[in-house]
Amino acid sequence: MKTFDEQLATKFADRWIETTTKMALGLNNLISAGEIDGEATEKFPVFQEDKMTVYHYKQTSENVCPVPLLICYALVNRQYMMDLQPDRSLIKNLLNLGMDIYIIDWGYPGKMDRFIQFDDYIDTYLSDAVDFVRKDTGMSEINLLGVCQGGTMSAVFTALHPEKILNLVLMVAPFDFSGDDGLLNVWARYLNVDLIEDSLGNIPGDLLNVSFLMLKPFSLMMDKYVNFLESIDNPKNVESFLRMERWIFDSPDQAGASFTKFIRDLYQGNKLIKGEFEINGRKVDLKNIIQPILNIYAEQDHLVPPSSTKPLEQYVGSRDVTTTAFPVGHIGIYVSSKTQKNLPPLVADWLWERSMCRT
Repeated sequence: MKTFDEQLATKFADRWIETTTKMALGLNNLISAGEIDGEATEKFPVFQEDKMTVYHYKQTSENVCPVPLLICYALVNRQYMMDLQPDRSLIKNLLNLGMDIYIIDWGYPGKMDRFIQFDDYIDTYLSDAVDFVRKDTGMSEINLLGVCQGGTMSAVFTALHPEKILNLVLMVAPFDFSGDDGLLNVWARYLNVDLIEDSLGNIPGDLLNVSFLMLKPFSLMMDKYVNFLESIDNPKNVESFLRMERWIFDSPDQAGASFTKFIRDLYQGNKLIKGEFEINGRKVDLKNIIQPILNIYAEQDHLVPPSSTKPLEQYVGSRDVTTTAFPVGHIGIYVSSKTQKNLPPLVADWLWERSMCRT
């Protein structure tokens, strides 16, 4: 019979062999992964203006919704989060459910774009994208889906141009910035955005990335990498992890003037909810939004807390507002297996019902 020391040595040796074998397999998986594709679904560029490109996805369903859907993503990240991989793609699932999808790619602002105003993104780029889709499909009104900051932008646009939007879908989008339950809300109130813009010009995407990571430093900077090492011997897990990391660190710089207004007027002034927010001298009145609204939020969202999303229905003029929660985080609403079966049918069924009755 082995002594206690011998048993301990045997367990240590077994564990060492298991660990080194896993690391060797993991290294091979990392080498074999090669270049990770950014998007899973086929699409085509159909309209371009400066850095902005509008893409049209290839339809996959024989039964297509008669009203097209334009997706407006946030300026601070890349839109392919919604189409990250074939088995976790909101875009792919919506296409399979009959949606005719266009999406805005905001591109990467350069030094010459520093003075692009937030008003320009609304009144020029988003407006021209909407008008293109209307013309391309022959529809006077289209469906608009806004994500995160893109949801705020979509609500602002709809309030200014209600005659162009049939239905409005909003996902994890901030509207009321007065709460203290989101650390980002609290931090942003104390930013000297004028000094930041004067010093940096455009706001570096890497700087914003670090700021987002510091909101949950343990889970976003340590815990996820420990969990990754635990599953590094699984090729599928390695590929999924690399896809997510590629997206996280693919953060465009922000046009300085646009960033300054967004932080000062919304995070610091909460002007949208107060009815004081202006685009090119025009007050944005949320009561002008009389379209049906599907407002989706994530219960565990640390970037856009539910308290920032849910109050919207109190300020709009629509009598058809559906507010729905999912038990995930800000990014989990797109990549979590918990939402893959439920979120796409919810959006598609909601849009089908309200598109058919108006065509």
